[in-house]
Amino acid sequence: MAELLRVGIADYKVGRSPNMIISYGLGSCVGITLYDSKIKVGGLVHIMLPDSTQARANENPAKFADTGIPLLLKEIIALGAEKSRVEAKLAGGSQMFQFAGASDIMAIGKRNAELAKKTLQQCGIRIISEDLGGTYGRTVEMDLNTGLYKIKTINKGEKTI
Repeated sequence: MAELLRVGIADYKVGRSPNMIISYGLGSCVGITLYDSKIKVGGLVHIMLPDSTQARANENPAKFADTGIPLLLKEIIALGAEKSRVEAKLAGGSQMFQFAGASDIMAIGKRNAELAKKTLQQCGIRIISEDLGGTYGRTVEMDLNTGLYKIKTINKGEKTI
């Protein structure tokens, strides 16, 4: 019987088919999935901030793109995934609030998405699909049997990438 693995903010889970992984309430956060379709193993990390080197409280690696993605990759490799087969999908990175005259420092969603992509590139992981940006929240669900990544929104409906 399939288990539903829940990922909180600044958290991650890994697993194998037939399980599902879900994360609620991605706003400026980004949900990154890594998946090896040959052995049906994958994981999801819900990152909050882009760069651990810019934060004082950086002891939780799942909180940041630059540390959460390598952690997730290490964990799925420990389950038998082969790095050369691992593919990534991303969702989130919204600009939930508008600030008059705000600099890019306030564009956390955009910065999260950019550093997530850069970190995946540095890790040698191919991005095969993404649903980033906008001004709305998302709930995401990954099917570890198929690798499909379902994105649910309040006003934009559902889509699968």
